[in-house]
Amino acid sequence: MPVLFNAFIARSSSLLPATALGLDRWLRAALGAAIAIAMAALLTEHLLGQNSAGMPWLVAPLGASAVLVFAVPASPLAQPWPVVGGNLTSAFIGLWLGTSVGLPWLACSLAVGIALWAMTCMRCLHPPGGASALLCALGASGADAWTWSYLLPIAANVIVLSSVGWVFNNFTGHPWPHRVEWGARAPLKRAPAHTRADIEQLLKEWDEVLDVDVDDLDAFYRALDARVANRAAIE
Repeated sequence: MPVLFNAFIARSSSLLPATALGLDRWLRAALGAAIAIAMAALLTEHLLGQNSAGMPWLVAPLGASAVLVFAVPASPLAQPWPVVGGNLTSAFIGLWLGTSVGLPWLACSLAVGIALWAMTCMRCLHPPGGASALLCALGASGADAWTWSYLLPIAANVIVLSSVGWVFNNFTGHPWPHRVEWGARAPLKRAPAHTRADIEQLLKEWDEVLDVDVDDLDAFYRALDARVANRAAIE
């Protein structure tokens, strides 16, 4: 049985995401996410007070946003503007279509599609934004139709999450908003093997969106060039 299990793992390893993060990094992310959700829940509930009229004090997309903000704070999709702008823009579009389109399935499909387009144009692409659009479209077209006032708890949620993310990530050594850490690089023994324009052109040729900033890729490969060049000089 162990042999079969190991063989299965070996064959399916390509399906499992690779990560270099240690247990301490994941525990840090889990603690930050838990604190952020707790703060968002308590402060939003306090803000709504007795006049909540059944409005939620937490929205589900916030959990997905927390995973991005605390587990992958360097991701372009996890920066403050995507978190706040992506969620609020998508929520607005969802409420708009939910209240104006009579068919819930049509309102939901249009909301997600238009939200994706809007977030891309506004440079605030954030995966949980799709969930915000869907949630608000469903809520606004349901029996207990949501009104525009539902933007209040959503706004409170994402602002509190971003505030906790800013304090917690910076306090634990992960600058947020993310800044490229070029570091003190050793002088190259040869000219760089690439330029930033090369990376941009290659990404265009691949026609893929990678969840990493171009500057981070550039810094990584320049540091890699320096390491390889220095090793070659020693050898």
